[in-house]
Amino acid sequence: MKIMAMSDVESKSLWDFYKKGKLSGVDLIISCGDLHPEYLSFIETVSNMPLLYVHGNHDEKYAKHPPEGCECIEDRVYVHNGIRILGLGGSMRYRPGLHQYTEQDMQRRIRKLWLKLRRTRGFDILVTHAPAKGFHDGDDLCHQGFEAFLPLIEQYQPKYFIHGHMHMDYGLKTPRVSQLGSTTVINAYDTFRFDYETGIICPAGNCLDCPAREECLKSKTENRIGCISERFRETQAAENSA
Repeated sequence: MKIMAMSDVESKSLWDFYKKGKLSGVDLIISCGDLHPEYLSFIETVSNMPLLYVHGNHDEKYAKHPPEGCECIEDRVYVHNGIRILGLGGSMRYRPGLHQYTEQDMQRRIRKLWLKLRRTRGFDILVTHAPAKGFHDGDDLCHQGFEAFLPLIEQYQPKYFIHGHMHMDYGLKTPRVSQLGSTTVINAYDTFRFDYETGIICPAGNCLDCPAREECLKSKTENRIGCISERFRETQAAENSA
């Protein structure tokens, strides 16, 4: 199953310069927050694929204008084609407003999920807005990660942990993809595509139409992460300039 994760900034390639076929091959779309509801509705419409979302700390507008046709997965386990997806949106509380939590608030949210997690026997993908503490996060209060995510991941060992919030143009040197034990951690900033089953992930974010895709699948590179072809980068550059 091919998944496109996204967060924090609307892709000009998909919204302003969308062309038919740009989302071909995508089976599921996951928003990690801080995106206009109109953008989510547009992406869901043109892709005709399920779009799941959690809230970011700037998504107060969703209260009156939720994304049409999209599924909110806050504080529940959503099952798609047998894949269990847990949603925990919001950021560390740093100002008055919705979708912000203290560390204790997040711990309470997670404790309330114990029965749901028991029924589903865990989860395969953790979807959040904020990162985990000490892992892809920042030093300022706004961008600090939640420590509560760490024991949750350790206990259930999900295959993927997908978060947003950490803009890759802030100069924070935030990694796009890394490993936390057996869990692959992905920063969904802008858009990022990956193959759920194979674990093949391209650093540039989209290996679905890469001419070297089959070669990558056969290569089984270390950690199964990485694109081995410069042709992919050329393909991406051409697509982004289109």
